[in-house]
Amino acid sequence: MKPFILNDSNLPAQIWNTAAQLDSIPVINTLSLVPAGARAVLIAPHPGDEVVTCGGLLQLLANLGHPLQLLSITDGSASHPGSRQWSEKRLSVFRPQESVEALRRLGLPMHSLKWVRGGFTDNALREQQAQVCEFISRYLRPGDVVFSTWCNDGNDDHEAVGRASAKAAERVGARYHDVPVWAWHWPEREQQQIPWERARKVRLDTWTVARKSHATHAYASQLNGEPAIGIAPLLPPVILERMRLPYEIVFV
Repeated sequence: MKPFILNDSNLPAQIWNTAAQLDSIPVINTLSLVPAGARAVLIAPHPGDEVVTCGGLLQLLANLGHPLQLLSITDGSASHPGSRQWSEKRLSVFRPQESVEALRRLGLPMHSLKWVRGGFTDNALREQQAQVCEFISRYLRPGDVVFSTWCNDGNDDHEAVGRASAKAAERVGARYHDVPVWAWHWPEREQQQIPWERARKVRLDTWTVARKSHATHAYASQLNGEPAIGIAPLLPPVILERMRLPYEIVFV
């Protein structure tokens, strides 16, 4: 399914703030999720997904000294079709700069963070899934713990990258975990589609949440849409609100 429009002033109840199952999700610690010494690899379909999916977990892993690898599949330059203010040319430069600032705000060790940009075209990853899988496979190694967007997340690019990441991880002998993003904003009635039995909760302290929220606001191009040409914010207030929850959820 596809996500509903999140800038509607009369939003229906959403899974992230209504589902009773959220309270009973088992807590998992970082050591159980990423064994000591293992490298964590985050695969982000678009700039900003690295913070929205695992901005808290990345901080916890960095504090424990885990090697980190970030793969950015697209540069997000197609987020504002038809916009004069945010043309594809401008966004292709601006959005990676936003990611640099966001990672800095998370407090990640930029001197040792391995970051590779794929340069794929966003909003077209379903057609490029095989090539995306080949790209990801080149940067994974046995023993890695890989995180990317859930393959049923309700966004074509998220789903394609999720499928490609899972296949690449299996191919090289890495462990793979899905992270839902848009799915949490489905209407409450869709909560039966969530694989609750696979869900695990990573607890975040107040400062970790604050840094994650601060990092999300680095994506200035995504905070305001252009109503005149029908473009809604990619990071509307409801997502920013969810970013302040004291936990993140991964599927194991």
